[in-house]
Amino acid sequence: MRYIAPKILFSKHKYLNNVEQRSDYEYIIDRVNYYNKLDSRVNIKSFDEKISIRDFKIPKRLVNYFYDSYEYLMYFDKELEFILESGDVNYNISYPAITKSRPIDSNNFNNVILNLDKVRHFAFIKDRIPFEQKDDILYFRGGVYQDHRIKFFDKYFYDSRCDLGHTGCGNSDYYKIISKPKSSKHEHLKHKFILSLEGNDVASNLKWIMNSNSLAIMPKPKFETWFMEGRLIADYHYIEINDDYSNVFEKIDYYKRNPHLAKQIIKNANSYCKEFMDKERETIISLLVLEKYFKFTN
Repeated sequence: MRYIAPKILFSKHKYLNNVEQRSDYEYIIDRVNYYNKLDSRVNIKSFDEKISIRDFKIPKRLVNYFYDSYEYLMYFDKELEFILESGDVNYNISYPAITKSRPIDSNNFNNVILNLDKVRHFAFIKDRIPFEQKDDILYFRGGVYQDHRIKFFDKYFYDSRCDLGHTGCGNSDYYKIISKPKSSKHEHLKHKFILSLEGNDVASNLKWIMNSNSLAIMPKPKFETWFMEGRLIADYHYIEINDDYSNVFEKIDYYKRNPHLAKQIIKNANSYCKEFMDKERETIISLLVLEKYFKFTN
């Protein structure tokens, strides 16, 4: 609807004119500078990847990235140019580009984050099952292609304390053994402990787990998106396990014995998720991220 609507209907001044008077202005600017770390001018005209907003058209693939970026790009001058790095970006880009994800490190400043592929990554849910009524099994369904996911399955697939299943493709004997039917989020939420392992970049299930009455079990994240995974605190927002998975059930058993601590993590995680549910504020932050991007690149 935004794509076909007259652009005169959309003015960023509606959102930005009085932003400095908002009580949460410092919070807004903090997030803008987290997503967009550019601090010096870089003219992107010499890069072949650039495109003007006017020439930005619906692609044949990765259309979610188009619509989710155009939702905010449409508020700006159509002659402005930008670079969109679509897909699972698990590397640092050598030029300033708008992207969904980036590594969590000090060299990620060219990866300017917008909330892209929202339908997959920002699907929060309502969990009506209290923590006490869930079972103690560690649950996971998803594609098992990356080495670190295969490593977890090799270690725990036959463990009775787990219910793990590969739900993707694969015709080898290995995949025939580990494959299980896909399950709904509602089925996941019957379990106190849900495994959240990063895939090509971030774990797409992390957001809705943290918005539920279950606990996310995962190693320290290596990649981040609009959800600011780099700001998550171990054993405060999620239960952190070692990269070699050696202490998985040591940690789970601890929180089984201390349900009051488990419920405090759930409360902290739920509060963290609520920060992203103010639609107007999310729009303001997105527009300011792009405004800063255009300031330093055009």
